[in-house]
Amino acid sequence: MLIAFHKPVGVLSQFTRDTAGTHTLADFGFPKRVYPIGRLDADSEGLLLLSDEPEWNQRLLHPRNAHEREYWAQVERIPSLEALRRLEEGLRIQGRKTMPARAWVLEPQPDVPPRNPPIRFRKTVPTCWIGLGLIEGKNRQVRRMTAAIGHPTLRLIRVRIGNFNLRDLPVGKWKILSATERALVSAESEDFARST
Repeated sequence: MLIAFHKPVGVLSQFTRDTAGTHTLADFGFPKRVYPIGRLDADSEGLLLLSDEPEWNQRLLHPRNAHEREYWAQVERIPSLEALRRLEEGLRIQGRKTMPARAWVLEPQPDVPPRNPPIRFRKTVPTCWIGLGLIEGKNRQVRRMTAAIGHPTLRLIRVRIGNFNLRDLPVGKWKILSATERALVSAESEDFARST
């Protein structure tokens, strides 16, 4: 089975509890023997897939398969076209260059419900939502990429894997995907294919 989960902020992408009071996937009543495909940091939210089928790991996560994930990042200040171009071309982070990506300012800016706990707010610093399409997912990669161009990420939501979108799945809820939805997950993003 393949499950889509709208992971809330503050939840670890694992079933084991490291410390008392930590929220994990064990708190959401998933079927036995499923495991997360990839991860989202505790302070990131959005689409997380879980499965009991090991082949999904290789199919979705290996960069050679060019399987795009789309993130919405709320960043400090409004990035210039040059800053977005740097994200797309790849940046040197922790001794390695990131793979080519897609980056754009979301227009119109999305109407995303407030987060609990709320993001850091400063009256004198505007924020902006940008979209990022990546085919790799190193630890805290989006946050490191936006910091490297001078636009720290305040909030991060994964909204799409392949052609499957989070859409209206409520925060903290999950569903088993139909055959049609599984095919959307497997599909290569048309946007990424056009841009490379």
